[in-house]
Amino acid sequence: MHGWLILDKPLGLGSTQGVSAVKRALRTGGYGKAKVGHGGTLDPLATGVLPIAIGEATKLAGRMLDSDKVYDFTIRLGEQTDTLDAEGRVIATSDVRPTRAEVEAVLPRFTGPIDQLPPAYSALKVDGQRAYDLARAGAEVVLATRAVTVHSLSRHPGLDPGSMLPQAPAPADGWMPDQVRHDGLDEVTLSAHVSKGTYIRSLARDIALALGTVGHVTYLRRTRAGPFALAQAITLDKLDEVAKARSLEHQLLPLSAGLDDIPALSLTPDQAGALRQGRVLVGIAAGDGQAFAMLGSSPVALVEVQDGNVRVVRGFNL
Repeated sequence: MHGWLILDKPLGLGSTQGVSAVKRALRTGGYGKAKVGHGGTLDPLATGVLPIAIGEATKLAGRMLDSDKVYDFTIRLGEQTDTLDAEGRVIATSDVRPTRAEVEAVLPRFTGPIDQLPPAYSALKVDGQRAYDLARAGAEVVLATRAVTVHSLSRHPGLDPGSMLPQAPAPADGWMPDQVRHDGLDEVTLSAHVSKGTYIRSLARDIALALGTVGHVTYLRRTRAGPFALAQAITLDKLDEVAKARSLEHQLLPLSAGLDDIPALSLTPDQAGALRQGRVLVGIAAGDGQAFAMLGSSPVALVEVQDGNVRVVRGFNL
């Protein structure tokens, strides 16, 4: 068993629990022991695509950490929590509610390269300790901003609840201050295609602030992680079903599925043997960069090509 299982992670399940579920499924199906790891943490309060690497695919799990992700998320406007999601306590409120037009107008400000301040409740380390441990202990957490890229950001009309608060009656003089305006949205759902290291909770906080209000994330679903999408994902119920039927291999995506963004490099048997021994191939007609070296349909190694020289980055024991 070497390849990828893509879970549609349910609400409340941690990423390591997803790995444990796959390990149980392997035991249930009688597949024996295998290395299992996940390709990027997904918070318990988030759902969606969680790539699980099995066997030799675990050597590629780190590449998933560097991959782009796509998320759908809902911002509850008017309340900010200390965790920036629905799990925290409310620390700020606002009566301001933006209109759809105002939301549309502000999104371009958060598209492209941006500097982002991560949430205090995050797994980042401060002086050797996790930020969320310090935050929970009541300590002040000071994190540095980080450069990330938001490739695209738009309203999700299919999921946007578009809930409009009742129109407040206008005063006799026709003037209404922003802080008591109630003619806008109290929730908005967006879709974001982001680079590694992007915190959606921080993005939601900053969008709300740019709209003159505050907000926090109430819904978060990852719809793509690197090359893997929801269409390839299975639920935990389906995982249990196929494990009991001993047909788990039919849900397994090949090792190469995690490398569909790089070219394949076909090898001769002699070249494959040389790479497996850790030797460098010279005089290979291939473009510079990483490649997926194959002997027929069998993966040999993830390699780096430079000036016709091919060196192994990760070898596969298949």
